[in-house]
Amino acid sequence: MSNQESFLGIDVGSVSTNLVVLDPEGEVQAFVYRRTRGEPIVAVQEGLKELQAKLGGPVDIVGVGTTGSARHLSGIIIGADIVKNEITAHAVGASHEVPGVRMVLEIGGQDSKIIFLKDGIVVEFAMNTVCAAGPGSFLAHQSARLGIPIEEFGTHALKADDGALIAGRCSVFAESDMIHKQQVGYQLSEIIYGLCQALVRNYLNNLAKGKDVAGPICFQGGVAANAGMKRAFEEALQTDIHIPDNFSVMGAIGAALLAREEMMLQPRATDFKGFEAADVEYKTTSFACGGCENNCEIIKIIVEDETLARWGGRCGKWEVDHIRRQNLAPVGADSTDGE
Repeated sequence: MSNQESFLGIDVGSVSTNLVVLDPEGEVQAFVYRRTRGEPIVAVQEGLKELQAKLGGPVDIVGVGTTGSARHLSGIIIGADIVKNEITAHAVGASHEVPGVRMVLEIGGQDSKIIFLKDGIVVEFAMNTVCAAGPGSFLAHQSARLGIPIEEFGTHALKADDGALIAGRCSVFAESDMIHKQQVGYQLSEIIYGLCQALVRNYLNNLAKGKDVAGPICFQGGVAANAGMKRAFEEALQTDIHIPDNFSVMGAIGAALLAREEMMLQPRATDFKGFEAADVEYKTTSFACGGCENNCEIIKIIVEDETLARWGGRCGKWEVDHIRRQNLAPVGADSTDGE
C-alpha cells in the first residue's frame, strides 16, 4: 500500500520558521512553529526533523512550496517546486481557512501586512516594515519588561473594562507612556489592553487608512494568539474578527496549497530533496558584483564546493533558476564569480 500523497509548505521569516504538511484535501497533517534566531538554514533543517517526527511515519511529498523573507534560500535547501511571496501565500491560506474572506490582518514578529481580496483574488495590500510599534517583537519586549509571559498577555488584557491611553505611533513613546501609567496607579490589565488598542490604532492608521474595510476579516500571524489584540481590532472595526485554527502557520499553509495547485496544473516529479536535506551541510557567502555603480551584493549558496545558486543583483546578471533546471552561468558572464 502506497503512502498518501502530501504537500509541504515552508514559511521562513525573520522571527519564526513554519513548516506544514497538508493532505490532498488541504487538511493539516502536521505543522512546526519554531524560532528562526537569525539562522534560516538551521531553522529549516531542524524544522524538517521535527516535522518528520510529528508525522510519525513515511509520507509521500509530491509538491513543495516556500514563502517568507528567506523563501529563495529555503527553496534551494529543500528543493521547492514553487516559490511565492508572502502576500500571495497568506491570502491563499486565509481564503482556504475562511471562505469568502475580504480582508486579512497579518502581524508577525518584524512586519505587519493587510491584504484586501475580492472573490479570492488579491486586489490591494500594504506592508509596514519600518515602524517598530506594531510587530510582535514589540509586544514580546513589553511582556518581558513587565515580567508576564507573552502567552498570558491577552488574558490580562481581557480583564480590563477599558484600556489606558497609550501613544502607539512610536515604540519609545509607547513604552514611556506605559511606565508613566504604572507610576500613576493604572491597573496592569488596563495598561496591557491600552497597549493593544494603541498597536491596533497604529496598524489601521498605517495600513488601512482610506481603504474600504469589509468582512469577513481574518486575523493571522503569531500576534493573533493575543486575545487582547483581537478584542481591540473588533472594537476599532466594529465587526467580528475570525482567527483560523492554524493562525500561526498560515503562510506555510498557503505555500503548500500553492504547491498543490502547481503540481496539479503542471504534473511532474517533485524537486523535493527529501527529509534527508536536514543533514546536508550548506555554506552561504557573498561578493560585490562591481559591474556598475549599484555594487550589488550577490548571495551564493554552496554545497561541497559547488555553487548551488546565486541571487541578489538588481539587473539579473547573476540570477539563476535555482528552483528548477539550474544553469549556473549568468547571462553576459562566464562561469566564474568575479569576486
